Amino acid sequence: MEWREEGIILGLRRYGETSVIAEILTRTRGRWLGLVRGGRSRAMRPVLQPGNLVLASWRARLEDHLGTFITEPVTLRAGTIMADPLQLAALTTLTALAQFLPEREAHPRIYDAMRLVIDRLEEPAIWPALLVRWELGLLDELGFGLDLGRCAVTGSTENLIYVSPRTGRAVSRSAGEAYRDKLLSLPEFLRGSQGAALQLADILAGFELTGHFLSRHIFEPRGATAPQSRSWMLTQLAERPH
Repeated sequence: MEWREEGIILGLRRYGETSVIAEILTRTRGRWLGLVRGGRSRAMRPVLQPGNLVLASWRARLEDHLGTFITEPVTLRAGTIMADPLQLAALTTLTALAQFLPEREAHPRIYDAMRLVIDRLEEPAIWPALLVRWELGLLDELGFGLDLGRCAVTGSTENLIYVSPRTGRAVSRSAGEAYRDKLLSLPEFLRGSQGAALQLADILAGFELTGHFLSRHIFEPRGATAPQSRSWMLTQLAERPH
């Protein structure tokens, strides 16, 4: 059994004195683990960094075995990203959250979106909104998608500015005004508005929205918590000049 495909390095675990078990996300094979012999060598360490794009060749005698990876570099962004703590926190958040995907199950939309976010991490005005959208996509892929297209109370598609923290459905201004203190904000750039200006307050509201449902549906049922990198990233974003 073998296959060959491009993939994003998600994480590594030591195996013996010289090898590692690599976790790689591919477009058609999903999240996949395999042994990389000599993965701790000086030559391989720069390649096997989370966020790097590699060409991975996997081989095993049987499909349900761990198998082995041979990896070749394609796009090595990790080294550049590591020089910027905020970019690194965003990348670490991405790779950590992607590890909640079921093993060996294809999620091509999440994979394509993840590559897009990584490609834009050097654009500080853009990547935070892309990461919020990616987190929404992750919730959707895991079966917990939010319904932000129409009001849960009136069915209207106009003036949607809230989200119910219980149902994950949008609520219009008029229907939600009396309960505004109990509702989450729906930022403009998630309402389908074309060309919506990316305001810092909206970005933070977007992360609060996704964070609520990630905690409820993904972290808490597994006895997990949000990646520390995500909390640090949000603190740094909140301290940016408005």
